[in-house]
Amino acid sequence: MADRRPALFLDRDGVLNVDRGYVSRVEDFEWVDGARECVANFNRRGWFVFVVTNQSGIARGLYTEADMHTLHAHMEAELEAAGARIDRFYHAPWHEEGEVARYRKSSIDRKPGPGMLLQAMADFNVNREQSFLIGDKETDMEAARAAGVGAFLFRGGNIATFAEWALASFEDGARG
Repeated sequence: MADRRPALFLDRDGVLNVDRGYVSRVEDFEWVDGARECVANFNRRGWFVFVVTNQSGIARGLYTEADMHTLHAHMEAELEAAGARIDRFYHAPWHEEGEVARYRKSSIDRKPGPGMLLQAMADFNVNREQSFLIGDKETDMEAARAAGVGAFLFRGGNIATFAEWALASFEDGARG
């Protein structure tokens, strides 16, 4: 069996891209400063990098899963051009008050539930104790704690700089 590797879990809106509310179209997408560099830095370290993103806009009928996949493909292409990659995107399209019946439900996958993180750890050989999440909401922090990984709250600025600080803090024993 391959050696276990740490993982960096990243929320999407507000961490990797500017959160304009229900970003679903390439023309509305804008990287947060340092986002591509952040991903590339952790790729070079040999870490897994996962995106874990609630996408209630799907349940609300504002866009489709196909729209979201198109946006994620755009992100992957731009990351590849920057020498970076996401190992897998995980999304939770569910919402209890959704307009689209097939997505109208509660789910452990929707943060603050830990489902997306737990699924990534089941799909990949992740070293949970050496892994952490960066998110911009308290629900992200709750999901990370429930999954047993560290958690750091990003409030804006350069995400690559923040991620390096988070890594240094994490290695010094801070779990977020």
